[in-house]
Amino acid sequence: MTDFDPETFEEEKYVEHFTALQQAYKRAFDVMNAEYDSGLIHGIDQMVLNESEPFYEGGEFRIELPEAPYERLQGVVVERERFDAVLERYVEELRRQLRREFDVAEPVGE
Repeated sequence: MTDFDPETFEEEKYVEHFTALQQAYKRAFDVMNAEYDSGLIHGIDQMVLNESEPFYEGGEFRIELPEAPYERLQGVVVERERFDAVLERYVEELRRQLRREFDVAEPVGE
């Protein structure tokens, strides 16, 4: 676990927290890869989440995705509805792993 200061996360995330971010993304990948088609998970990881941006706002983590994530996917045949559902699940897992890595309580109601 990494010491987490919500006030400085934005400015320090790629300096002080880079390793912790990598760990959270890797654990989320491992969980998703065990549950879903590995080609789809690798595609999402390499073509969508590689351009994502984690933020901490209002007491929780948020993942900003690049524009048109489905259109970014290359070499993987998947229906849009399935892609959207898996991506949504992946983002939720990533948020869960970020909370775990930074020892941040889960927001009330989740």
